[in-house]
Amino acid sequence: MIKGVKICGVSDLETLNYIINHKNPPKFIGFITNYKKSKRYVNFEALKKLTSVNKNNINFVSVLVNPDNEILEKIKGLQFDYYQLYDVSPKRAQLIKKKYNKKIISAITVGHKKDINKYIPFKNFSDIILFDGKGYEKSIGFDHNFLNDIPSNIKKMIAGNINIENIPILKDTDYLIDLSGSLENEEGKKDLQKINNFLKMLKKYED
Repeated sequence: MIKGVKICGVSDLETLNYIINHKNPPKFIGFITNYKKSKRYVNFEALKKLTSVNKNNINFVSVLVNPDNEILEKIKGLQFDYYQLYDVSPKRAQLIKKKYNKKIISAITVGHKKDINKYIPFKNFSDIILFDGKGYEKSIGFDHNFLNDIPSNIKKMIAGNINIENIPILKDTDYLIDLSGSLENEEGKKDLQKINNFLKMLKKYED
């Protein structure tokens, strides 16, 4: 069974409150914290408002691409449960985890099967390993069969061009699933109806 879902790229209060108060809410909600190239980027003042709501036991995730010390110090007081780290060395990721007392999602970008083993230096301290397609905000997929040989004790999350049509295919896996673009409308804004349809459907397949 699917182990849970993260809806990523939330950037407004209406969407956030809708997700939080849904009958079948996700386990994680992600916010793009410092990657300004993304249309889903949220500036610090907006982040303060978004992360100050009643989370209803949902994990809030700060998505960070090679964060410098300035942004880490700036957000340390916000209600984030996890830091999702891209382009951060294992050594620095461990330092961030210890200093800021946050759970860590180490993001590994995958284009070819050989990329999968990049998770190994991160496995001993990461709470979750995220296997994402290359392209960051462009939501590029990859062959999930690449993950078949990863030990079952590794808590795995997958991202990259996942949509409602993929869910029945993934129903027998032990993955956490991360979605963003497939829950948006043509203008690139989160679509509440798509979110509702997805969360209702997921109830059949989620552990």
